[in-house]
Amino acid sequence: MLRRCCLRRLLRVNLETQMEINGIAHIQITAGNFARSREFYRKLLPFLGLKQVMDDATGGFYCVGGRTGFLVSPPAAEYEGERFVQRRVGLHHVCFRARSREDIDEAYRFVRTLGAPIIRAPQEDGWAPGYYSVLFEDPDGVRLELNYVPGKGLFDTAEQKVNPVEPRQPSGQ
Repeated sequence: MLRRCCLRRLLRVNLETQMEINGIAHIQITAGNFARSREFYRKLLPFLGLKQVMDDATGGFYCVGGRTGFLVSPPAAEYEGERFVQRRVGLHHVCFRARSREDIDEAYRFVRTLGAPIIRAPQEDGWAPGYYSVLFEDPDGVRLELNYVPGKGLFDTAEQKVNPVEPRQPSGQ
């Protein structure tokens, strides 16, 4: 049986300690048109520095890099051909973190060669000091963002809180 002092110490440690995750391990999306999406991601993900580790018509297309993985899966037969619906319950968009503003500009030029719809050309937003990003869609309409935030981002501000910028204005490009 635990003594009262030991129990108090255990409770205090558990209340004061928080786990700190090490990022997002992987993201998995389901493509409405797997063949078309696989071709798109076969170009995009290696450009972003992710390495292909699986390419299987039934299991999906999977790349890993930058401390995360990205898996594109084929849909169940009854959902073949469906498109992603923005603002529906579930995923809103996926955002990859870049290492510089120049990376964002380079990615913008590359994504344009893929023929992807550009929702917003590179621009600075108020989400965090220096927040710079580009927003585009994959072939099924899943929105993808690539952003750069210098320094510690929000944690370089006194408030340490996000400054929401909704609705984000499309660039028309």
